[in-house]
Amino acid sequence: MKVVILAGGLGTRLSEETQLIPKPMVEIGGKPIIWHIMKLYSYYGFNDFIILTGYKSHVIKDYFVNYYQQYSDITVDMINNTVEIHRTKTEPWKVTMLYTGEKTMTGGRIKKAQAYIGNEPFLLTYGDGVSDVNINEIIKAHKQSNKTVTMTAVQLQGRFGALVIKEDNMITSFMEKPKGEESWINGGFFVCEPDVFDYIPNDDNVIFEREPLEHLTKDKQLNAYKHNGFWKAMDTLKDKNELTEMWQKNQAPWAVWMNYSENC
Repeated sequence: MKVVILAGGLGTRLSEETQLIPKPMVEIGGKPIIWHIMKLYSYYGFNDFIILTGYKSHVIKDYFVNYYQQYSDITVDMINNTVEIHRTKTEPWKVTMLYTGEKTMTGGRIKKAQAYIGNEPFLLTYGDGVSDVNINEIIKAHKQSNKTVTMTAVQLQGRFGALVIKEDNMITSFMEKPKGEESWINGGFFVCEPDVFDYIPNDDNVIFEREPLEHLTKDKQLNAYKHNGFWKAMDTLKDKNELTEMWQKNQAPWAVWMNYSENC
C-alpha cells in the first residue's frame, strides 16, 4: 500500500516556526516531524510515500532530494570536482512529492493524488501528528469492516472532529471541531479504498473532513479503529516543545522503531 501524507497547509497556529518552513518540516529532536511519521510506517513495512505539498513545497522537496547527503560521511574534492560517499544511512523509501497548490483544501489535495495512487487501497495521514498506533492492526480492522474508509479514533478533549461510534465500530456521526466534553476524535491514520475518490469532487475547496467524511458516514461507509495509546498533534509551539522534550528524554512513545541504546 502507498502512504499518502497531507503536508501542504499553512500551519498558522505554529507561526513561530512556519514563517520559514512548512509545518511538516518543523523539527523534533533534529528531524522533521514528517520524518517521524514516515519512520512509523516504515517500521511496519510501508515505504512507498506520496507527500501532498503546498505551502513552501520546495523545502520538503529539497530535504528529500538531498537526504542521503545530509546523513552520510562525504569527501568533496573541489580540485577534481568530485563527491565521494564514505558511509551513508539512508531509508528504504520511495518518495513522490506532488505540489497540490498553496491554498488547496485537504479533499482537493487527496483528489489530485488519485492518478498516482491508482485503483488500490491506500494509507492516509496528516503531516503534523505522531502516534504509537499499530498500522497493521488498523489495516486488519479495516479489512474486517468492509467499509470504504477506516479512521483512527483517539480520545482527547476539544479541538478536533468528534465521532459517535457504535459497538460494531461503525461511525454514525461525524462533526468537525465541536465544542463540548471529552469524546472520540479524528486522529488521522486512515485506510482508504479507492472508492473514496467517488466522495471527493474535483474541487480545490473541498475539505476532506467535512462533506466527504460526512457523506461516508451517511452511507455507513466510515469505520473507526479505536486507539487507546499515545497520540499527539503538533498544533502549537507548546506541542512542539512537549514532543521535543519527550524525544530528548528518550521517552517518545511514537518512536516504536527506535532502540534507545543506540543513536536514532
